[in-house]
Amino acid sequence: MSKLALPERILMNIDKPARYIGNEVNIVKKDLSNIDIRIAMCFPDVYEIGMSYLGLQILYDMFNKREDTYCERVFSPWPDLDKIMREENIKLFTLETQSPIMDMDMLGITIQYEMCYTNILQILDLSGMPLYAKDRTKGMPIVIGGGPCTVNPEPIADFFDLFYLGEGETSYDELLELIKVYKSTDMDKEEFLKQASKVPGIYVPSMYIVNYNQNGTVKEITTKYDDIPKVVKRQVVTDFSQVTYPLAPVVPYIKATQDRVVLEIMRGCIRGCRFCQAGMIYRPTRQKDVEMLKKYARAMLDNTGYEEISLSSLSSSDYENLDELLNYLISLKDEDHVNVSLPSLRIDSFSLDVMSKVQDIKKSSLTFAAEAGTQRLRNVINKGITEEDILNGSRQAFIGGWDKVKLYFMLGLPTETDQDLLGIAELAEKISEEYFDAVPKEKRNGRVMINASASYFVPKPFTPFQWAPMILPEEFTRRAYYVKDSFMQQKNKKSLKFTYHDAYISILEGVLARGDRRLCKTIYDVYKKGAIFDAWTEFFDMDKYKDTFTENNVDIEFYTAREREISEILPWDHLDAGVSKKFLINEWEKAKNETVTPNCRMNCSGCGSAIYGGGVCFETKN
Repeated sequence: MSKLALPERILMNIDKPARYIGNEVNIVKKDLSNIDIRIAMCFPDVYEIGMSYLGLQILYDMFNKREDTYCERVFSPWPDLDKIMREENIKLFTLETQSPIMDMDMLGITIQYEMCYTNILQILDLSGMPLYAKDRTKGMPIVIGGGPCTVNPEPIADFFDLFYLGEGETSYDELLELIKVYKSTDMDKEEFLKQASKVPGIYVPSMYIVNYNQNGTVKEITTKYDDIPKVVKRQVVTDFSQVTYPLAPVVPYIKATQDRVVLEIMRGCIRGCRFCQAGMIYRPTRQKDVEMLKKYARAMLDNTGYEEISLSSLSSSDYENLDELLNYLISLKDEDHVNVSLPSLRIDSFSLDVMSKVQDIKKSSLTFAAEAGTQRLRNVINKGITEEDILNGSRQAFIGGWDKVKLYFMLGLPTETDQDLLGIAELAEKISEEYFDAVPKEKRNGRVMINASASYFVPKPFTPFQWAPMILPEEFTRRAYYVKDSFMQQKNKKSLKFTYHDAYISILEGVLARGDRRLCKTIYDVYKKGAIFDAWTEFFDMDKYKDTFTENNVDIEFYTAREREISEILPWDHLDAGVSKKFLINEWEKAKNETVTPNCRMNCSGCGSAIYGGGVCFETKN
């Protein structure tokens, strides 16, 4: 093993030193003398979070299958180590070889959520690189971002050389070959960026010029050169069963957030919830072959020693061979004592039957993502679930032995009224009544508990609600108190509990989600004031952000509280996530009219993702 980048005296005085030493089970080791391209794959959050992200494991496996490439990992140092590294001028390093990030040819940063933006600057800063891309010269790592936030990376565009739009299994080989040419010739960085912009799915922000109207909206987005693509299109894997997958993922020494084998069964979602960005940008829905998944499950369990396996998808119940796959996994449970985790299930009789086989019902609670308290508002958001579905599912669960239910809601959804808020409490009450009606007194094991929680609705790019306003934080608090008071008025109030999330983290998320390049300076300034780990409530400081927004003349409500006109040029209009603007506009109008759109298997809604040539769009044509 390489000499550790951190001396023992430091490792002995920081929290969880195993985050930084590498050498875990299934780590990839290569002879550097045979390597042409070195990549640092970064998740800009703490190790335990990053190691739970399947996308990082997929890319790590994919890159390392290339003989000429060595992909290593790096994560955000926790604040205790961050402080020491700055004081002692220790440069950020990879886990595999403990090498400085500056020794890499490419730094790939996964951007999963907006609240990690200051951590991205932390990574660059601790690596010893200039934070702004324009200040980085040839010989420094090419900084590329990927992940869901790249559908609108404008608030951090100035810090990246490139962004990869879409699924990494498609265009990276072409980009890596270009990097090899860039390294071995006299090609300058400007020419490299120009050539990179012609690789499918690669967005080079410096090749695009944004002009603004006097009212602050975008006037036009033009290209720096005539031969630069006017629109960058998101890349999608169509042959999903043949795509690379890590059968021997790296196993951390310490407990990760997701401490189990993860089996990706499907990408995309057929449901079309209008608030859900993932359900829009990961279209079309594609499934993996069930026989292949069985082999993957066996291999991954053997290669890792894990005793739990989880299915990964946006809506596991919609996987068409779920029954066969689960029967196989249940057989592993019986033979090898493997626990099976089943997230993203729609609560129906089949799902409840399955869960009763694989879960300890005494320890688990059922989860309903109802999102809204009334059927009217569920139709607005196209949730595709009725009150009858929720009550029937709850009743069957109570009969089956469950006595705990979690309910998730959002406050501030478009067209929401106080009647919809009251509906949250009334729905919780109706579920509790189902328990008392379905379970005889002598069979009740304690009190039924209905735990409802509400988050702040945040409109996201490439959803039908991308034009919608957010409510102000004061109004969110009023609505939350209204719901809380309504819970106290219910007959079974002792069985009901309501909690709600912090408003200001969601407000900042709303600014960054639909922001433009003018926010780069604000993010830079707030980082310089010490903002990192903003996704962690113990470190988040909204006052720091408010002061910095004021100093930069940024109007928070311009980005959050106003409804956009359909005709307005949006900061991400030069990017194409696969769903057409015409479809999104149509869905926005249907939302206002409380009209439901059937799921993709019931009827094609013409979203535009059929142009990729695969997935659910073609299931009936095979």
